[in-house]
Order: sequence, then structure tokens, then C-alpha cells
Amino acid sequence: MIDDLTSVLLRAADTLEEAAVSLSENSLQIVLIVDDDRKLLGTVTDGDIRRGLLAGHSMQSPLSEVMEKDSICIRVGESRSRALQIIQDKDLLHLPVLNAEGVVVGLETIRDLLFREKKSNHVLLMAGGFGKRLYPLTKEVPKPLLPIGGKPILETILEQLVEEGFQHFLFSVHYRADQVREHFGDGAKWGIEIEYLEEDKPLGTAGAIGLLDPNQIDEPFVVMNGDLVTKLDFTQLINHHVQNACAATICVREYQFTVPFGVVEGENGKMNRIVEKPIRNCFINAGIYVLQPELLDSFGPASALGMPGLLNNISKEGKKVTMFPIHEYWADVGHIEEYQRAIIEHQKRG
Repeated sequence: MIDDLTSVLLRAADTLEEAAVSLSENSLQIVLIVDDDRKLLGTVTDGDIRRGLLAGHSMQSPLSEVMEKDSICIRVGESRSRALQIIQDKDLLHLPVLNAEGVVVGLETIRDLLFREKKSNHVLLMAGGFGKRLYPLTKEVPKPLLPIGGKPILETILEQLVEEGFQHFLFSVHYRADQVREHFGDGAKWGIEIEYLEEDKPLGTAGAIGLLDPNQIDEPFVVMNGDLVTKLDFTQLINHHVQNACAATICVREYQFTVPFGVVEGENGKMNRIVEKPIRNCFINAGIYVLQPELLDSFGPASALGMPGLLNNISKEGKKVTMFPIHEYWADVGHIEEYQRAIIEHQKRG
């Protein structure tokens, strides 16, 4: 997403001539017409100017007379795949991005969506678990190779990340590691590189991080469980992490649950009211993280450690850990019921 919009923002009172100059200078083929609060009023393209001139307007006419007022937009936080779908369905070249107040905060273009810039960040995918909760499906096949939509879960994850521009991958493997290696090889099939971290014994998510070479990684890196299916925009995740200047970022997902009893609310021994089966909200760990490379220096010899333990330690040390809410599609296929549900949902999505 383009967020420096200095060269594409004009006012409704500005002229067609000013818009023509802006279009020739910004190379984006569009200008956004905003009010004093930077709320979007409309858009103007080269075609709008030409049609305006044919309709009798002059180059000194205000943009309010030719601008497209019913502009198609998206809200900040919507996924890259959603933006691309709208652009393709509506045959657009651009898609303004607005925040909840209608203020312009960015611009998506078909060029950037289709040809996403390559990223140098490493991605560590956890593919070594036994998948005991999916037994007997995992008796002969490792969990990351279980199929959804005709391809292994881990391949779906990989292809999404490759589409977002990631090139450097590390697979942490243990259970039936030979099958994972055989399927993915060195990554040449996808035009990327894949290295393997062999766990002699299960180390947990954070423990496997201790196998990374600190000299190899010099940028924020992504760590992700290999049994997730999601439409998360990883570019936005990386940007969030960098902009917040934090040691670690954990992706979270809102979770609702109903308390199966009447909850008694009160204070100092006095009851105020009873709420029958209230609905509570909380954030759950979504199994996707971004970590600063400096954290690798604190790892000793590889030993078992989960991500909750690592993040708790980081927070206790006074280092900043931020949360990144996932509102896009997300499914943890660690249980048979969830795996079957993910298959059905994939079929519904076509």
C-alpha cells in the first residue's frame, strides 16, 4: 500500500490543470480529492479530465465538476487478497484506503498488488510436531502434509507467503522429516530457498528458534505454526511490528465464549446482580509471531521452550511485545474436528 500521498491529494476547488500536472508527476494515474479533514470526496483520472473537456469544461474548471464521487474504497486492515479481488471484479487500477472515519490513509494499486516487492525477512515454519491430536490421520503422514483443497496445509501456507514476497524460509522438522524434505526440496519449485532445522527431539515453538544462526538473520523474522490456514496480510503484520519498534509481535484473535452458569456480580460481599450465561470476549494466541533478530543472541543451546514462555520472559525483561489482531479468515487445524471444518470451509470458498 502506498501511504505517502502528498503528490496525489487535491481539493475540490483545484483545477483540471492542476490535476493534469499532478497526474503527469506522480505516475499513479489518479488523484484523490479530499476535504480539509482529508476525507475522501472523489477521484480524478486522466479519463475524467478528457471527458470533462469534451463536455465543455475548461482546464480552469474546478475538479468538483468532473470528479468521480462514488469511488470504490476499502477500509484499512482489509487483506491484500480482498483488495485484489475488488480491483479485479470492478476492473480498477486503484483502490483508496480509508480509516474508520473516512480519512484517506493509503492507496492500493493493481501494480503493487500483483507484483509485490520481494522481502528479505526470513520465515520460520514449525513443521516438526507429531500431530497426536489428529491421529490416526498422522499415523503415516506428518501433519503439515495433510491436504486441504488438494494440497498440503504447509504448501498452502508457503504459497501465500511467497505471493506476499517472502523468499527465505526455514522449516523446523522432526516427525517424518524425510517426507517434508522430499515434498518441498530446496524451494526451487516456487523460486525461493528453503533450509531445514532438524530437531533431534521436540523443542517447542520457541525452542526451535534456538537452532537459528544469529549471523544469518538481520531483520525481523516471522515464526508461524505449520497447521494454520489464514488470509492474514503478512505485509501489514511486518509493517505493524516495525512501526511499533517492538521486540516481538504476537498475532491474536478475538474469541467469544458463553459462561454456562449464572454469573454473580457484586462488591464487598454485596450482590449487585446475576447475569445468566453471559458472553465473554478475550484474545487468543493465533500462532503467528514476528521477532527481532537481537533476541537470537539470548538463546543458549537448543532446549524445549514454548512461545508463551519466551514472550512472557521478554515482557518481564521490560521489552515491548505488541499484539496484532487478526480479523481475516483463520483456522487452527490441530484437531480432527477443526481439520474437517477447514476442508468444508475451503470447499464453500471454492
